[in-house]
Amino acid sequence: MKVKVSNVAFSKNLYLIDKLQSEFPDAVINDKGKRMGKDELINYFSDAEAAIVGLETIDADLLDKLPQLKMIAKFGVGLDNIDLEACRQRNVTVGWTGGVNRRSVAEMTLGFMLALSRNLFSTSIQLKEGNWNKNGGFQLTGKTIGIVGFGHIARELVLLLKPFNCNIIVNDIIDLSPVASAYGVLPVSKEVLYREADIITVHTPLTVDTKDLFNMRVFEMMKSSSFLINTARGGIVNEVDLKSALQQKKIAGAALDVFYEEPPVDTELLQLHNLICTPHTGGNSYEAVVAMGMSALEHLVNYKITRSK
Repeated sequence: MKVKVSNVAFSKNLYLIDKLQSEFPDAVINDKGKRMGKDELINYFSDAEAAIVGLETIDADLLDKLPQLKMIAKFGVGLDNIDLEACRQRNVTVGWTGGVNRRSVAEMTLGFMLALSRNLFSTSIQLKEGNWNKNGGFQLTGKTIGIVGFGHIARELVLLLKPFNCNIIVNDIIDLSPVASAYGVLPVSKEVLYREADIITVHTPLTVDTKDLFNMRVFEMMKSSSFLINTARGGIVNEVDLKSALQQKKIAGAALDVFYEEPPVDTELLQLHNLICTPHTGGNSYEAVVAMGMSALEHLVNYKITRSK
């Protein structure tokens, strides 16, 4: 079975490469480290029966041009970049395991909370510019945390927040009553969450319903002292509105690990002192990369076994 890997992080990890080639000796990795567009992907996967992909868009048009591709293993947790119905119609198997990078993303989110609330990032920038600003912000302990989307990562985050004795309010499209008491969180409406939270963190997929979910209307509802964190998907936060809200001090600050376009091109947004920005590394701790890679590899092996029967 000819296997090709387009994902860059998998292709850079020597441990994963060794494991892949022990199962599939002829496997090809993306050793150039290139993030490929659709035409490049079509050419790259032209002779592959199975693929390991990350955030590359897998849609009906691409699949139609790759009729020999029968198995897609997802490196990562989100499936918004894969047209699952198009795969089903073409008998393409999709291998995916949710939550494998939950601790990595949850730790980064907690780090953002501490950095924003204690002004660690902004005062560091100011000190490098010669400004001795002793504004130490506020403690995270006891604050109200609003979580939008209560899946694997959000639940892991709640566990990490326990020592801080935060008041945690949550919102999701599903009924949270069966799990809310177990995690010690309070389900509320989005509007209540926007108005009451000192820090809001987003953990939803990017869908038609969540695109531009955080826009100027929401920023005007939030406290002027509050912070927004997005480690989920670019596009959930309207970046034009966020830039304006940060410039006008409608909210105190934000942290983005994901962007509508990656790498982002709005340098004016990136250079704001009240914005922390990172290059989509929330799920890219070494441990998470290995876990996601081994999950994808496991799906490939299972597919090979099933196909041989």
